Amino acid sequence: MKSIFDNVSKSCSKLVTNAYSTSFSMATKMLSDSIRQDIYNIYGFVRFADEIVDSFHDYDKEKLFNNFEADLEAALSDKISLNPILNSFQETYHKYNIDKKLVDAFMSSMRLDLHKKDYLTEKEYKAYIYGSADVVGLMCLKVFVKGDNEKYEDLKDSAMSLGSAFQKVNFLRDLKADFEDLSRTYFPNTDLNHLDEASKKAIIDDIENDFSKGLQGIKRLPLEARFGVFMAYRYYNKLLQKLKNTPALEIKSTRIRVPNYKKIELLTRSYVKYQLNLL
Repeated sequence: MKSIFDNVSKSCSKLVTNAYSTSFSMATKMLSDSIRQDIYNIYGFVRFADEIVDSFHDYDKEKLFNNFEADLEAALSDKISLNPILNSFQETYHKYNIDKKLVDAFMSSMRLDLHKKDYLTEKEYKAYIYGSADVVGLMCLKVFVKGDNEKYEDLKDSAMSLGSAFQKVNFLRDLKADFEDLSRTYFPNTDLNHLDEASKKAIIDDIENDFSKGLQGIKRLPLEARFGVFMAYRYYNKLLQKLKNTPALEIKSTRIRVPNYKKIELLTRSYVKYQLNLL
């Protein structure tokens, strides 16, 4: 029965989320049951595409990516895929009428990671972030507002700012791995060989500005989504504060993280703030 296959597909997307990101899976658990699975479905899709370009070093990444992209196109047009991750994603894609341009922009940014190593201009940097992060935020927003186009347009800019903030925090946290292991530099006009406090401050100021815009949108999200997104915001903001208090040279030599016990503490405090309407 097709329903059994669809349920297996959804379980796979949930498994991918829980396996790859404790912070994102924790935040997703705070979403309403009515939208939680669809966020798992989106995360599974974007995670698999990202893993191809970032992790599968012993394989032909371009061939894998081309095959994945072809399977994606078939899944979206046929409304079924034997790849369970793509099968669950296509269901969410059609359910909420997600704009195909968002999916295409995401895949374009992921494809850049196959070969592009440096982002020398602000234009290149912003275009990559739009495709790799902002559009993911917009896909999730479609789910959060349950396809309501008026609410979507009202919250669109805030969702993009939040997506940008999350991605830039990831860039700063993963500076060592991106630079040394993948030979990538995302921040334009920044010499990562000699990262100094002034350069770090400029990056953090930019992220804090994105977070400020994003928080305004979180406050206007539907109740089903608000606490889960607020939880993700709190986690990434905590990570940013740790990066802010870490010397620039240390950021380049180690990966800063928030321990799991701190995430639980953060969850508790976030819930109190949320209940007291202190967002």
